[in-house]
Amino acid sequence: MPFDVRGESGRGGQTMKIVAGNSNRPLAEAIAKYLKIPLAKSQVKRFADMEVFVEIQENVRGQDAFVIQSTSFPANDNLMELLILIDALKRSSARRITAVIPYYGYARQDRKPGPRTPISAKLVANLIERAGADRVLTMDLHAGQIQGFFDIPTDNLFAAPVMVRDIEERYGTENLVVVSPDVGGVVRARALAKRIDVPIAICDKRRERPGESEVMNVIGDVEGKRCILIDDIVDSGGTIVNAADALLEKGATEVMCYVTHGVLSGGAVSRIQNSRLKHLVITDSILPTAAVQATRNIRVLSIATLLGEAILRTSREESVSSLFY
Repeated sequence: MPFDVRGESGRGGQTMKIVAGNSNRPLAEAIAKYLKIPLAKSQVKRFADMEVFVEIQENVRGQDAFVIQSTSFPANDNLMELLILIDALKRSSARRITAVIPYYGYARQDRKPGPRTPISAKLVANLIERAGADRVLTMDLHAGQIQGFFDIPTDNLFAAPVMVRDIEERYGTENLVVVSPDVGGVVRARALAKRIDVPIAICDKRRERPGESEVMNVIGDVEGKRCILIDDIVDSGGTIVNAADALLEKGATEVMCYVTHGVLSGGAVSRIQNSRLKHLVITDSILPTAAVQATRNIRVLSIATLLGEAILRTSREESVSSLFY
């Protein structure tokens, strides 16, 4: 589908600027390629003491600016880059600034788990607003209520359409069951299962101690079925590996897993590689490491087209939700 990103005013000049931070440059380049415009010229570097320095090296006055930056590892460095990029654009008189955050870091700290603890997801939202963002565009927030932490328009995209297309092309839907690895992910699993018209099952997970997970029970019929686990974040990999083992012990023929954000910290890649999972499929919301790319049973799906289309519709003041419903 050809797109014209030229504005009606400004003598036919471009009214959209795509600015990339350092957290996921390849994704930003792929989005710019989809939109058929170059990335805005900018410099994001570190001083000797590791302070962040940003310079926007072209005119953005009156432009619709989109800053593409995941707040993934190293989360604090990438968050500071995002905030300083927004501030630089604001001080350069950009007409509107949209923070495009494919992976929203600190999202798992969305409530007080005990006394005298912070709600860091809310603090990050405050920082982004205060820096000067006018809108936020993110994907598969760990907790939907984080949208309410912002007092500016916030679009939470879903990777489900990209996953559904890949599932149908690679595995088909015959004899398939979508599985939630825990009770909290049932809504996500049900939504994807509805798109491909297959049943769902649930793994009842209990944590014996912090940082460890154990699958205790499988709710639903998985015997003789091909199972697809669905989750929003894979970090240590323990939950999905244990879920895969439980499903296979209950008679599943094979287990695949689709996850939006591949955090994959610590020994997660090795854990996945040595597991009984046929495939772990993640998106490029977080820049895949060399270890991830070299692992035989991990694949990466691009969300550049989805994000690019959402950016285009935002710039044109068109509906973004119609991408999913």
